[in-house]
Amino acid sequence: MTDLRSLYPDELQSALAPLRLPDYRAKQIFDWMQRRGIGSINEMTNLPKDLRAQLNECFFIASCEIVRKQESKSEACGARKYLFRLHDEQTIESVVMRYAYGYSVCVSTQVGCKMACAFCASGQHGFTRDLLPGEMLAQIHAAQNDLGQAISHIVLMGMGEPLDNYDSTVKFLRLATHPKGLNIGQRKISLSTCGLVPQIDRLAGEHLGVTLSISLHAPDDALRSQLMPVNKAYPIAELLAACGRYAKATGRRISFEYALLRDVNDKTEHARELASRLKGMLCHVNLIPANPVPELGFHRSRPEQVREFQGILEQSGLAVTVRRSLGGDIDAACGQLKGGTSCE
Repeated sequence: MTDLRSLYPDELQSALAPLRLPDYRAKQIFDWMQRRGIGSINEMTNLPKDLRAQLNECFFIASCEIVRKQESKSEACGARKYLFRLHDEQTIESVVMRYAYGYSVCVSTQVGCKMACAFCASGQHGFTRDLLPGEMLAQIHAAQNDLGQAISHIVLMGMGEPLDNYDSTVKFLRLATHPKGLNIGQRKISLSTCGLVPQIDRLAGEHLGVTLSISLHAPDDALRSQLMPVNKAYPIAELLAACGRYAKATGRRISFEYALLRDVNDKTEHARELASRLKGMLCHVNLIPANPVPELGFHRSRPEQVREFQGILEQSGLAVTVRRSLGGDIDAACGQLKGGTSCE
């Protein structure tokens, strides 16, 4: 069956053509799914019952059922983590964070992950399947409906590697920014990748205004290959060259994510090498004191080491911020999402 929420307006019109409906019906259905965020065909109350029955025979609407909701005890944080059940009983996690500028949602793009980064919980139990564009959108709609608040920003930093699910991710981006849908500005969206070079080059040609975030986490190939197996396919020099091409093609600066792991990648020599690697690039460095995943054995860098690392980068002329840890008390911070394993 076809997921209606995953369709562009023209695709929706074509899918409904065999039913010989007036053109305005497709517009009504698109509005119900993409702007109002309903979870089932039966909720489209301005459609005749017999039409809803016809639609249910041929189509479904991707939805996310809330299995569990956890709220951080930190008032300053405002993080809320959702465990969602999908139509085929698979589960994923998403996180909503409250900021001064509004609500941001961390969206998952896959059930599990193939990348197997050593410090990340999402890939430790393997990969199950890609998400549909509609399932990515459904995470936002479900969160909005639960919060009673509009989501203004999106980060594709949940479970999975967005560029490994390339077509669905790009379609999600175009639907999420559609003026008759969620209408979220492209500059309010960040897409995080571990560094799939061909897909980065392909994304540069999509003419999207989203921020590209690169999960770097090491300044040299030997260490990065230990932490991130993808580096064996796309070494740092090749990855940074692709980032340069992306920045040139889009005019958008690259955000480099660097999780600081105590006594692993946080030494002064690592900072100096990283500064040398990134010198002259249109970029920003986001340092992330690593969030604990007990079974993986890594620890967060000491505060004084974080400050020293930041100082070395800043002295080289790089723009640097240290990310606040949001939702660590509910395992909702960067690298902690597990999906169904959190039910155990």
